[in-house]
This record gives sequence, structure tokens and C-alpha cells, in this order.
Amino acid sequence: MAEHHHHPAPPLHLSSGTRVEMRPASVALVAAVLGLLLGAASAPPPPPHKAASLFSDLTPAELKAVQSFLMSRPELGLQPNQGGTLQKNCLYLVELLAPRKAQALSYLDSGGPRPRRRARAVVFFGAEANPNITEYIVGPLPTPTFYRSSGPPLGYTSRPMNHLEYHLLYTSMQRALAPLEAFLQDISGFRLEPCGDRCFTFTDVAPRGLGPGERRTWIILQRFVEGFFLHPVGLELLIDHKPLDPEFWRVQKLWYNGQYFDTPEELADRYAQGLVEVVRLPEHPQHSLFSTFVPRGNFTTGPPTDTHGAKICETSGHQYFVRGNRLEYSGWSLAFRLRSSTGLQLFDIRFNGERVAYELSVQEAVAFYGGSSPATMQTKYIDVGYAMGSLTHELAPGIDCPEVATFLDAHHMHDADGPVRYPRAICIFELPTGVPLRRHFDSNFQGGSNFYAGLEGHALVLRTTSTVYNYDYIWDVMLFPNGVLETKVHATGYVHASFYTPEGLRYGTRIHTHVLGNLHTHLIHYKVDMDVGGMFQSHPAVFGLDLWVPPGPGWTRLANSSSWPRESPGQG
Repeated sequence: MAEHHHHPAPPLHLSSGTRVEMRPASVALVAAVLGLLLGAASAPPPPPHKAASLFSDLTPAELKAVQSFLMSRPELGLQPNQGGTLQKNCLYLVELLAPRKAQALSYLDSGGPRPRRRARAVVFFGAEANPNITEYIVGPLPTPTFYRSSGPPLGYTSRPMNHLEYHLLYTSMQRALAPLEAFLQDISGFRLEPCGDRCFTFTDVAPRGLGPGERRTWIILQRFVEGFFLHPVGLELLIDHKPLDPEFWRVQKLWYNGQYFDTPEELADRYAQGLVEVVRLPEHPQHSLFSTFVPRGNFTTGPPTDTHGAKICETSGHQYFVRGNRLEYSGWSLAFRLRSSTGLQLFDIRFNGERVAYELSVQEAVAFYGGSSPATMQTKYIDVGYAMGSLTHELAPGIDCPEVATFLDAHHMHDADGPVRYPRAICIFELPTGVPLRRHFDSNFQGGSNFYAGLEGHALVLRTTSTVYNYDYIWDVMLFPNGVLETKVHATGYVHASFYTPEGLRYGTRIHTHVLGNLHTHLIHYKVDMDVGGMFQSHPAVFGLDLWVPPGPGWTRLANSSSWPRESPGQG
């Protein structure tokens, strides 16, 4: 597809007083000829820190430059993200577009030309006759002059949720539940707005429908307290929010305590007639909610619960080196970035100077749930659809990472009207493993030894987190001095819970009086592009996933309505 240029190509100046206007085809021909003439005398590889910067995330200035350039294009008709209606065009996401591997390796290994720096931009076109989502390649940076689409547009109903739509969904839910105000206060003690400190919130589940073109979401109503994920009131409702005008959004179905209803009015009428089996929740204690992080109780042995445990001490200072996005440690060197859409990415991974992998990156986190309620039986979260890499909130020294760790900020531009700084989004620290890297006691078989030898066990940890609503994923890459590289992910936070019913015990465990912890499975996808023994030995592996669920009499393919392609088409 043709590129959209902001300015024509500048003239080529050959020497003083000589000015030649060249057409794009002529420029390409001259560049090819010059490349052949200069190819025999390739430049030396770039210095390490400059090589790593090839993969560094976009700076706030670069993010603003892309935003300003696209906002200035009248044919795009972009408006601010915040406020307004869904019937508008807006810039949803901007992030670095990594260079093609062949171009990057030419620059890194052979002193070839440095690949021009470009961005990936995702635009919501809600004001068009045929609303869609389009991805663009924008460049070159730091001063963009062109943009072009990187693939065909996607249907607008498959777009990720943004802050505006969540706000409208909450407002629509409040309006739809108005007939149930007395019912809700009776069963929960909480109220619709105005509600003071006794308000409702909700958890929405995905996918948003079971077929192409649908956009309807099951919502779990909860009491808005600390750890509200564990406080469902027993009501779930299905809202169709496909129309871009919220006035046309409708509740299609409700579920309360194992019973289905077609409208809020039907539930209200049957409740007034005493035909609904009601479960009244207990009043919340003010300071002892079971869902809080406030320590309570005591161990029967050992120290009190309000004392600190063991800490890491670096007696010789940092044993690793960080410069920009380049990391070095015990023979290891690599470039890293925190991609807004997916998360941690490592490039040009070397051990003792030899490249062992071109890329190691998080690609996706998926969670499948089972349940007897309509929301839980449909929950299939595909977390990149929530821009998992941009949910990298501040790491706490002494808890998330040791106090002695190196902390780095990140900048994302996701569903925002400018770059947003995320302080302490990444931490780096050396970790004693508690186990010798290698040891041997050489016995003389007479109660003594000929010698003892051992090596300290330690590793370097590169860590970030993704808080995808209730779940907190902790992502680790560990580098060991014996050439081992290990990736880890820890799932913590809160469980995705539902209201307890006896039927629900087939799909989970009763974790509190009125709370069911639903059975679920996590799938974590990584991309590993290994270059052991050279790039022609590379075995890149990107794993795909198809889901099939039986919602009714026949088998229906599950449409993913909250994510976009893991790897942008047309990279480079």
C-alpha cells in the first residue's frame, strides 16, 4: 500500500552549487548502486550501547512526535481519546515497531546501515461509514514523514475496550439496574448511585460474544470494597453494547443465584411477589474484611508476623552493568524493552560474545474458566487484548524487588492523550540461589577429604509485572553464570471468583461463605528465536491457539473479540 508522506523527499546535494531534484525511483536506484560500491568495505559493528538502542522503547519525545504527526493528518480525522463519544476516530496505541531481523543483523554484525526507527500505531475509526481498527507503520523517527497501513482493517466490534467504553458501560449498567434498586439493597446492603461508601462495581468477562460481529458482555456485579473480586452479590447481566450510541444498549439476560430472567423488570416483579430465592449477604465489618491485605492472625511457632524476613545485601556493589536498555552480567549481554502490547522483550542475547538467541519475548497469557453461572462458563481471557505490557505498575522496593535492585521507569501511550510515565516498571537485581552452582567433597574414605571445592550460586533477575485486572503476573528472566537462561512467571493477585451456588461446586471450590473459586487453566506463550551456531540454525517458534466451546446444541468456534495479532504484519 502506498505510504502517506507529510513532505516530499528533499533534493540531493552533490557538491557546492550543484542541486539535483530526484524522483523516488531515481533515489532508490542511486542508493542501490552506492550500496554495491560500498558493500566491499563494510563498517565495523556498532558499539554495544548503540547496538542495544536499536531495540529501545520509544522515548516520550518520540511518542509525542508520532501522536502529533498523525493528529495533524486531516484525512485521519483523529480526536482526543478522553471524553466524547464512541463515534470518533482516535489513536489507541503507539509503540516501537522492531526492525526486521535481517536488517538488524546486517547492522549489528556487518556494519550495515542502521535500520530506520519506526512506530506501530493502532487507530480506532469509529466515525467512518464502516467503522474499523487499522494498524499503521509510522516513521522515520524522531521526525515522522510517512505512515502506511500494515495490513487490512479489522472489524470494529473486535476492538479492545478503552476507558471511555468502560465508563459508558458502567453508566448504562446503573441505568439498567434502576428497577432493581430495592432488590439490590435488600440482598447486599449496597446501593446504586448516589451510594456514598456502599457502591457497586463490576467485573466484565471476555470474549464479548460467541460469533463474529457480536459485542455483548456478561457482567458480574460486586460490592466495591477492598478485594471486590471476592465480593459478588449473585447478580450477573448480559449487556449488548454493539451500537456506538449507548442509548441503544440493552440488557439481554440476567442471572441471579442460579435463576435466569429476561429483563430487570421481570426480576423486580418476581422479587416483589416473593418468587425469587434470595440470599442476603452479611454486613461488612469495617476493619476486618477477609479480602484485604491487612495481616491478621499469628503463627503458632516462629517470629511474630510483623517482622521482616531475610534481605539481600550486595557487599561488593552491583555485579552487573546497565546502560540504557543494554544489560551485561557474568558473560551475558542483551538488549531489553517493555513492549506496551505484550510485555518484556529481549533481543541480541549473547553469552561470552556469541549470540545464542535473537529474540526472547512474552507473547500472550490466556486463562480458561469453568463455572455454572453464565459469566464464568464463558470466561476465556486473552490478556494481550488488554495491552498487557502497559499494565506495568510501580514495583515496591523490599517486596516486589530487593531494596538494592536497580529500578527503571517505562513510558507507554495506550488509551491516553500523551505518553504516561510508569515509575519503577522494571527492576534488576542479583539473587543468591541458596544452592551452590557446583560443589564437590572429595572423600579420602577415612573420615577426611582430599579437597572440597564449591562455587557460589547466584543469578541476575530482570523483572516486571502485569496487573491484568484481578491477576498480577510477575515476569522474570534469570541469567546464570554457567550459561543457563531461565524464564519464570508467577501468578498472584486475586482469583476470578463467582457467587457460590451448590451447582457451582462441580466447577470450583468454596473459598468463603458466598464465594466460589472457579477452576481455570493458564497458558503462557513465549517466542524464542534461537541463533545457536548462527542464524541459519535458527528455529523460531510462535504457537497459535484455537478454542472450541459447545454453547448449545452444536459446536461453535469461539471468536476472540478482545485482542489483535501478536506480531504485526509487515514489520521492518
